[in-house]
Amino acid sequence: MNLFDPNTHIQSIVIVGCGGTGAQVARIVGRIVYDMQRARLHTPKIILIDPDIVEEKNVGRQLFTPADAALRLPKVEVVGRRLNMALGLDTAWIVEPFQHDKHGDRYGSQVVISCVDNHIARRELHQSRGILIGAGNYRDGGQVVIGNTPDAELMRRHIDGKEGKYAYLPKEGLLFPSLLEPEAPCSVSKWLLKPLA
Repeated sequence: MNLFDPNTHIQSIVIVGCGGTGAQVARIVGRIVYDMQRARLHTPKIILIDPDIVEEKNVGRQLFTPADAALRLPKVEVVGRRLNMALGLDTAWIVEPFQHDKHGDRYGSQVVISCVDNHIARRELHQSRGILIGAGNYRDGGQVVIGNTPDAELMRRHIDGKEGKYAYLPKEGLLFPSLLEPEAPCSVSKWLLKPLA
């Protein structure tokens, strides 16, 4: 059996969405990568993806300043530059919506972290290769799902694992299919599975 080797298996960490949650996740991931560099370990590249521009309503509740909003800078650029300047990283950013066939690694050697707030983005993320970390919250709780397949049949075929190891784990769209559907205007499900923003 092949053992997991992060030096060959995780080449990049892609954070999709750089709002309230995504900017904080990027800050944490940046600190981890910084510590990995200091320890001379393999360090994956950090890539931020989000089409949004900083607006005045983002100041205070997200990791942005009034100057960022006044300049109407892309969220990913602000977060990426701060990580690079503060920690000496080489964070890259893409100012457009995530597309699994364009931004995903075709060999699955990336960790994709979903910090989005809409079903359209989640559908694209659900199709990405590699490991997807999807998180959601609602008024009184939340969930974090770490998975690597959107294929329910593939997962079922390997459900028994091998020697206590499981090759396929479900992505959040398999466990919570309502996340991939448009949100109902005023229903209970709105509060039960509202994604992190």
